[in-house]
Amino acid sequence: MSTNIQKYGLLVIKACLTFAFFVAGGAKLVGVEMMVQTFDAIGFGHWFRYVTGIIEIGAAALLWVRGRQFFGAALLLCTMIGAVLSHLFIIGPSAMPAAVLSALAAFVAYAHRDQIQR
Repeated sequence: MSTNIQKYGLLVIKACLTFAFFVAGGAKLVGVEMMVQTFDAIGFGHWFRYVTGIIEIGAAALLWVRGRQFFGAALLLCTMIGAVLSHLFIIGPSAMPAAVLSALAAFVAYAHRDQIQR
């Protein structure tokens, strides 16, 4: 029973991450005004918004590719660490959503840590 809970719990977390990052990455790529303003505040230019959107969508897709789930989760974790730092030091007001997504991505990466040695 516990194994099924872990298996399906991991699937639910991966599905939530996929949804969140497809929506967020898509918003960055199509130029939703809030995303444009956010990346204006960060100050790296809009090329960074496009790169971030591509990374988010690509990494979310990797969560479902056998043997690549760790790398997808690790990319999302790195992206969210950058988001947390951006919220804390540049744009405010709350880094909590990014922190929660970081924790979920870290959990998925940990669950697939055996892929590192392959």
